Amino acid sequence: MTAPVMSAKRLFATVTALLTATLPAAALADTLIENVDGIRVERDGTVERFTAMLIDDDGKVAKLYQRRDKLPKEVDYKLDGDGRVLIPSFIDSHLHLTGTGLAAMILDLSETASLAEAQEKIADYAARYPNRGWIIGRGWNHEKWGLGRFPTASDLDAAVSDRPVWLMRADGHAGWANSAAMVAAGVTAKTVDPEGGRIIRDAAKAPSGVFVDNAMGAVAALVPEPRPEERDIALDKAQQLLLAHGITAVADMGTTIDDWQALRRSGDAGRLRIRVMGYAGGIEQMVTIAGAEPTPWLYGDRLFLGGVKLYLDGALGSRGAWLLADYADAPGERGLPLRNGTQLRNMMSRAAMAGFQPAVHAIGDAANREVLDSILELNETYTGDRRWRVEHAQIVDPIDLPRFAQLGAVASVQPVHQTSDRQMAEARLGPDRLQGAYAWRSLIESGGAVAFGSDSPVEPVDVWAGIAAAVTRQGPDGEPFGGWMPHERISREQALAGFTSGAAWAGKADGRFGSLAPGEWADFLFVSADPLLAAEGELRTIAVEETWIAGRRAYRRD
Repeated sequence: MTAPVMSAKRLFATVTALLTATLPAAALADTLIENVDGIRVERDGTVERFTAMLIDDDGKVAKLYQRRDKLPKEVDYKLDGDGRVLIPSFIDSHLHLTGTGLAAMILDLSETASLAEAQEKIADYAARYPNRGWIIGRGWNHEKWGLGRFPTASDLDAAVSDRPVWLMRADGHAGWANSAAMVAAGVTAKTVDPEGGRIIRDAAKAPSGVFVDNAMGAVAALVPEPRPEERDIALDKAQQLLLAHGITAVADMGTTIDDWQALRRSGDAGRLRIRVMGYAGGIEQMVTIAGAEPTPWLYGDRLFLGGVKLYLDGALGSRGAWLLADYADAPGERGLPLRNGTQLRNMMSRAAMAGFQPAVHAIGDAANREVLDSILELNETYTGDRRWRVEHAQIVDPIDLPRFAQLGAVASVQPVHQTSDRQMAEARLGPDRLQGAYAWRSLIESGGAVAFGSDSPVEPVDVWAGIAAAVTRQGPDGEPFGGWMPHERISREQALAGFTSGAAWAGKADGRFGSLAPGEWADFLFVSADPLLAAEGELRTIAVEETWIAGRRAYRRD
């Protein structure tokens, strides 16, 4: 601190007042944060330790200092880190931002453990909101309930029958309707399955109440869209949740023009605190939002639309994932390709020719192979640093794993899916087809680029749970002993990179944020323990004490 010298208490108050001012205005002076146990990690897992960080007037990292280095004396502000652990803030490489906020505003069934419990919760919710024309919710999972079948409209009618009910499955690839919703949608036994979709039917071939993938549109088209003010509230709720979990940047998968307008309203009003890498929800939305080329970075590198989200198959839980062989627990079924190879290549080509980054949803081994085959062909035309993204890459034939590195494809994966899906994946695939399932270590060791995310609201935005899953291959209950397919465990450094520098690179944001390298934004966390040294059983309990963006504190735990 330059003269005159302040007391520690007064200094702390001064720095706090400065750094917690309304974002995203730039800092007014350079700041030295000293006496920290600092960690930065490169994309390959290489770690650099440091004890102090100088942040420039703009809120970017000016220099990192090791213990032996002399610290600058002529700085405007100093902050004593009290020896705490400082790491780069987290980046979630795959979530649905509006959905994450809206999930806090609608019926949430994600914690229900049985059909009966879900029915009770649905009935209670409907009773609390008697004036809502539709009951909307999400999060049900019949596998978690141990139901042994899909739920039915009759099951839902037992809870609410006086108005339409529409509930999205936890993975977002199936919807559950009551009889009133099907009547409103005009769904009958004569309704045919659309291409890339399936209506679950009863023994008499009548729709039973569950609609998979493209079939969901029959009912979902009638569900009232959130109003602009509801989207604004949802965005604020999502930001609060993310900052509390140390997440300062996200890849928003499936951004619509309505989502984009909410983001712009937030940015214009100075309320956009996190950084959003938008991936438009299809080619039409891409063109509507951005036009002929990706948008510039807006609001101090807080908003950018540079890619497009495309779907090739569905989810494993609803048997919509496209497999090379039949489902072990459903002979004759191989899932649902949502489009053919020519259509996929045309969409990817349309995006690539305009400089957008395609991100293709592929869960089954047949879907992953089709995406990789498409990239192989497109690489002949679209050269350079493309960073083709494969979202989820859950089930990959082992012979296809090295192709990610060979073709320059990024595997954008969600470690918690492995712990959540383990038993279901075993049932769907059988023991002989698991070698390429959730194979993060194999992807990394073959030279592939990996980025980690949560898929929120499908899974919670809990990065520590993701790191623990990737490192231990165990769930929060410590099962299975030794980890599921333990040969696919990765190092802590690799896991941390997947949620920081690797995630930034996957979103083409490297050099802007993600690793605390000089010249990047000073987006960082103070955490309660060193994630590279803590016992495996303690990884999930590490707390985010403070979240900083652009050299300013945006969240404090207490």
